[in-house]
Amino acid sequence: MSSNFNGENKVIMNIEPDAEGIFLERINRFLGKVKYNGKDILVHIHDPGRLEELLYKGNLVLLKKSKKAGRKTKWDILAARYEDKWILVNSKYHREISENIIGEEDISPFGKLELIKPEVKVGDSRIDFLLLKNGNRIWVEVKGCTLKDGDYALFPDAPTKRGKRHIEELEKLIKNGDEGALLILVFHKDAKCFKPNEDRDKEFTKAYFKALNNGLKVYPVVLEYDGKSVIFRGYIPPCQKSL
Repeated sequence: MSSNFNGENKVIMNIEPDAEGIFLERINRFLGKVKYNGKDILVHIHDPGRLEELLYKGNLVLLKKSKKAGRKTKWDILAARYEDKWILVNSKYHREISENIIGEEDISPFGKLELIKPEVKVGDSRIDFLLLKNGNRIWVEVKGCTLKDGDYALFPDAPTKRGKRHIEELEKLIKNGDEGALLILVFHKDAKCFKPNEDRDKEFTKAYFKALNNGLKVYPVVLEYDGKSVIFRGYIPPCQKSL
């Protein structure tokens, strides 16, 4: 991992869990069952990915109690155990994590900015951020990466038509004279490079490489969740054909 940033090991965000449990089963895309305090409880899964290497029967998970009134489930899954570490699997925190990274000049890949505007509608999509730097517009889409195979950080871990559409929108914006970038939140601190997951989504992979050839910038930022805080660990490159 290489990093020319002064903020390595900087805490990006504190996310304290409320409990630990044992994952039992995934009932559907957004609902799971966990053993907590001797009882089976239903929990919300805030991530559309498969997460098969993280959410499997018997694995340890961290839970966060929901403060939202009227919800069917009182708990969210926050993180899951992978080998000897925790992997954040709750994508609702991605927006704040990424905004904190972009807004910190010493760790942001974009440096000093004049404007950070979230959730801007473009075509049929909403792009996560519009940035302004030296009068130039930079459009940034954020993706969370929880899947690793050997040295490779991989996204997506399930087919994503939405992700492909975002890439295509960024490519159009680049062709119109703006800049476009992907900020990949990599939650495996030992990954060495990032690549699209062709085995899970060939169409996303094609769109990714096409946009890359047309000027898309890709910034895979490595983050560690230690069970209490999200910590900046630096950047890794997009993968070449071989390491």
